[in-house]
Amino acid sequence: MKRVFKGSNVLQFVLTIFILSFTVFQSIGQQSKPTASGYAPVNGIKVYYEVYGEGRPIVLLHGAFMTIEANWGQMIPELSKTRKVIAIELQGHGHTQYSDRKFALTTLASDVEGVMAHLKIDSADIVGYSMGGSVAYQFAIQSPKRLKKLVIISSTYKSSGWAPEVTGAFKTLKPDVFTNSPMKAAYDAVAPDKTNWTKFITQMLVFVQEPFDMGDANIAKITSPVLLISGDNDGLDKIELMKTYKLLGGGVAADLSPMPKSHLAIVPSQSHVSLMMQTNTILGYLNDFLK
Repeated sequence: MKRVFKGSNVLQFVLTIFILSFTVFQSIGQQSKPTASGYAPVNGIKVYYEVYGEGRPIVLLHGAFMTIEANWGQMIPELSKTRKVIAIELQGHGHTQYSDRKFALTTLASDVEGVMAHLKIDSADIVGYSMGGSVAYQFAIQSPKRLKKLVIISSTYKSSGWAPEVTGAFKTLKPDVFTNSPMKAAYDAVAPDKTNWTKFITQMLVFVQEPFDMGDANIAKITSPVLLISGDNDGLDKIELMKTYKLLGGGVAADLSPMPKSHLAIVPSQSHVSLMMQTNTILGYLNDFLK
């Protein structure tokens, strides 16, 4: 049966996606304890980070409205067995305090570099999911010398990379629909000042509704290997995704020319939310690509 969402139904649908993702990700987390945590003073704010394990560094960037635990709770225990995992909570999210500073991908990417500098990490593999993936793309453009390999999970570098119904749904969201949601409860549990909730949500909705485009030319200039992971029904426009892969050197006839250094994985029967629940599948792709 084909499901059609109109008006307030679209609003409820998008909110349900957020609530489902937050609730499910958080419930499957393994509750690992970081070996270190703290705040890095960067660009006028203090950005919270957690460090797990030892080895070559890998930086994790969460999706919109999420936290380290909610987004990465199940993957961190596995990754930290062989890697030094640095998980960051972006501006206003989780333990990182709300700021009136304009919420922009360029600034968030600069924050990531600042955290790395604070931890004396010259370069790292970067993994970003959803909004975190967009930040990771921007990081690759701004700070190429600090990037080893890049992993983008269900994300894009431009608004048109999402299916039209996704961008249309975001435009209907209002702050009050998040009242009494699991995200609000999680925010209250860890935010330095929970009275900033309404300002944070308002700021985030302005951000997710703004068109953005980092430029095809800038993506084509990325020299680091890139792994693109997408669910077959995760809301990404697959034609645009394939264009992105070609910009990164993929989409060739590898029997007639060398295999490209960048990879594309489309996981069957997965949505934007359920894709991140396929822990073993994603870890398999990550391990093959990053080693």
